[in-house]
Amino acid sequence: MPPSAFDPTYSVSQLCGELKGLLRQAFDGVWVVGEVQRPRPSRPGHFYFELVEKEEGRGDQIIAKLDAVMWRNDFARVQRMLAQSEQRIQEGLEIRVRGSIDFWPPGGRLQLVIKEVDPVFTLGLLEKRRRETLQALTAAGLLEVNRRLPLPTLPLRLGLVTSEGSAAYHDFLSTLSESGYGFQVVFVHAAVQGKDAEREIASALRLLAGSAVDTVALIRGGGSRSDLAVFDTRRVAEAIARMPVPVLTGLGHEIDEAIADKVAHTALKTPTKAAEFLVEQIATVDHEVAELRRRLRREALEPLKAARQELNRAERELRHAGRRILQTGRRLEEIARLLARLAHGRLAVGTARTEALTRRLTGAAPRLLARRRQRPEDLLRRIVTAARGHLGEAGATLTGHGRLLKELSPQRTLERGFSITRDADGRALREPTQAPIGSTITTQLAAGEIRSRVEEEV
Repeated sequence: MPPSAFDPTYSVSQLCGELKGLLRQAFDGVWVVGEVQRPRPSRPGHFYFELVEKEEGRGDQIIAKLDAVMWRNDFARVQRMLAQSEQRIQEGLEIRVRGSIDFWPPGGRLQLVIKEVDPVFTLGLLEKRRRETLQALTAAGLLEVNRRLPLPTLPLRLGLVTSEGSAAYHDFLSTLSESGYGFQVVFVHAAVQGKDAEREIASALRLLAGSAVDTVALIRGGGSRSDLAVFDTRRVAEAIARMPVPVLTGLGHEIDEAIADKVAHTALKTPTKAAEFLVEQIATVDHEVAELRRRLRREALEPLKAARQELNRAERELRHAGRRILQTGRRLEEIARLLARLAHGRLAVGTARTEALTRRLTGAAPRLLARRRQRPEDLLRRIVTAARGHLGEAGATLTGHGRLLKELSPQRTLERGFSITRDADGRALREPTQAPIGSTITTQLAAGEIRSRVEEEV
């Protein structure tokens, strides 16, 4: 159709102005629901981002997108309002906002100028998804799987999942280092917020599942409820539940309990608390080992102590015995000297008496010899007579003793009908108890012996 002279002709700026006015009039104060992507705070304080819609069941497939902006004053007001319910606008958060459609002629760009954000919508959506996730985990029997795993006695080789260089990262490692115990940490970096957090946390846990670690710590340094939304996702919860080792969580939130906390073996409030829990496990074993060492040492030293006391007592007795021996030796020396003096004195007295007796005998011998020579025959007769008398008496006495001995001899006793019974060793028996049943005895008679065995005691 050929152009008409009556058709209006717009300049670019005029048409952009018309569009701007029409859009503002048509979409003034409209509510829009979408997911936040690419949030970009500006230096003057404005907040730019994209509000997108993804196709149901298609993951990250975007089917619609709007550029969005909150001017500085509106952004500050919205931040304060969201902070009251522990929320903040971040990557991946689904929000409901009210604003107007604006067209920016210099850039030829359409954008949504946001005035308000509905905090209840986001909380309700998060809670709805949380309930659905808990129901799915319960139905799959995954809520208690990791909690039933035994915590190692000495969890020294640890897996750590968090954002590298974050405050949580440094607090956790510093607490382990200050303990002085030899912890070994296998660290795997993962974003703990934003659109990639869910995927990276699940991937990090799967990576550590194939490592030789005793336990795994999943930590972050706190944040708003929306910051912690990733720890309420089913993907992260299932990754924790399927870990072959106990998982500790320390998400830095003192009030709320994330689904990750419910699925994990042990939930601690902060990264520092998680590290302190592990240090306490080692300290407990260390204390038990130290106590056992003290007890073993005490039990080992008791016999040594007793032996040392016995040795000291023996040494004291030996020293005492040495002193007694020394004293006895001195007494013996004194006695020897005394005996020597006595013997010397007795010998001198004896020698003097002998010499005196010798002199007396020497003087008396000639006289006695002369006297004896005068009466030899007399003396001989007297000696012969006396000897005969003594011999007669001795013979009579000997004859009497012989008759008496013959009458009292054992043989005469046996001839009169008596007997002597002896045991196997030849001892004479005087009582029946000296010959027990079964023993062999010998009975001596006048004309021989009879051997017999005891069968009964009477």
